[in-house]
Formats: sequence, C-alpha cells, structure tokens
Amino acid sequence: MEESLSKTNFMSEIRLITEKITVPEIKKVAEERFGDMVKGVVDIEQGIMAIGAEMHVDEEAFLLEHGSKQSNLWGINLYPDMFGAEDFVEFDSMINIRPRQGNRSRGVESEEIRNKILEVVKKLTQ
Repeated sequence: MEESLSKTNFMSEIRLITEKITVPEIKKVAEERFGDMVKGVVDIEQGIMAIGAEMHVDEEAFLLEHGSKQSNLWGINLYPDMFGAEDFVEFDSMINIRPRQGNRSRGVESEEIRNKILEVVKKLTQ
C-alpha cells in the first residue's frame, strides 16, 4: 500500500512507500517508466522507500524533503518479474557514490548496508 504523499515530477508520480506494496502495483509503476524496472531509494533508518521517478536523485530529494537523512538513503532498481529471486533488487545508482561513507561505486559495497536495504524492501513488498 502506498501513502498518499506524492509529488508530480516530469509527468511521473513519486510514491512514498511506508506500507506493503504488491508486485502487480510495482509492475504498474514499471510500465509507466522503464517497462521492466522501477528505480527506488530506500531510507534504511526509517524503513521507507520512494519509487516511480525517472532518476534516483529525484526520489532522494523527495525523501530529504520529508525528513530523511542523506546518509541513510540508497538507490536501487527493482525488477518485479524477478520477485522472490536474488535479482529482484539491483544495487546500482549514482547517488550511492559517497567516498566519505566508504562507498566509492554505484553499488553498495557494505554487506551490512545491503542487508538493511534488503530488509526494508522485503518488509515493504509482497
């Protein structure tokens, strides 16, 4: 289920996910933008995520506007057709490059942070 907070951004709606969202709902978001993939930003501290924008940076800005801290935000891609498989979540985003936090790539180098991201995604998807 998605919370009513949304923001129109370049003809797309950013959705703030605070409760479970179904795979069919994720597929619908994917069809609106990339076909088989949804970009998302996860707040590992608050246990929420934003999806639906063309770029991770827009979702990151959206979450920052709603009280998230940048150090807790990580960009991912969701592939709804891969739900239940390891490839459902891809750790790949320009917002993940943060040398100050020891992350020098588009991926998420810390296994601890990857696991926190996966916990949030698992909690919010069905």
